[in-house]
Amino acid sequence: MTTIDDLTSRHSGATSLLLTMLGEFVRPADGAVWTSTIVAGLETVGITERNARQAVARLGEQGIVEPERIGRRTRWHLTTAGALLLGTGAERIYSFGRRADDWDGTWLLVICSIPETQRAVRHRFRTQLTFEGFGFLAPTIAVSPHVDREKAANDIIAALDLADSAVTFVASSGSLTPDRTILANAWDLDDLAARYDEFVRRFGEHHAAPESGDAAFGDIVLLVDTWRRFPFADPELPSELLPAGWIGARAHAVFDARREAQRAAAVTWYESCEAAAS
Repeated sequence: MTTIDDLTSRHSGATSLLLTMLGEFVRPADGAVWTSTIVAGLETVGITERNARQAVARLGEQGIVEPERIGRRTRWHLTTAGALLLGTGAERIYSFGRRADDWDGTWLLVICSIPETQRAVRHRFRTQLTFEGFGFLAPTIAVSPHVDREKAANDIIAALDLADSAVTFVASSGSLTPDRTILANAWDLDDLAARYDEFVRRFGEHHAAPESGDAAFGDIVLLVDTWRRFPFADPELPSELLPAGWIGARAHAVFDARREAQRAAAVTWYESCEAAAS
């Protein structure tokens, strides 16, 4: 199961920003982009032409895009796999924070016996369940307040060939362990809150938004590239489990407002780059 988060964890800088550009501007259009537009787009966020060309070549090697030679120029097309990957990432980003918050106090638990000798399997088990919003009470004991994620957990277990050594069940906490203790043991909310605070300070309303088209384009690329880590790090815990005045809600509002304010100018600038190259 390869995700956008997997790719960006392996690559930083130009490649990560290019993935964001492809997902935010190229995929919603016709799924193709000129090399010159890539270079111009990444230049708005401080990436040199050389690094931009290296980034798109790298994504070509990974099967995310494929080149089409047109005379002396190159037009890059999203592959079927690339479009699917970016589409899944976009769905995760833009549905994030909008699920119904009506928790009934029920937890979904996944317990799996994986020997210490199978470290690679343990790592994949933990990584893939974390991607689905699970926290961990122990290396192979996962928990989520979202019982509708049982199918996702079952699919991961089956894909890792762990069905014979795993069990899933739904339960509520007993008197010995309050729900907030479960939360504190399974997730590091202090770290997540610090990351949200950094995002708000960087993109909050006290920072003036850029006015020109190229600056708006660069602003959205940086905004989305920074924000899209959160849907893979934040398990979307029910509000009754979160601290009062949870900063994640404020960060979400900052993201929505800034993107909405800049998007029209950014799209217009992107389209002008594509038209000039055609």
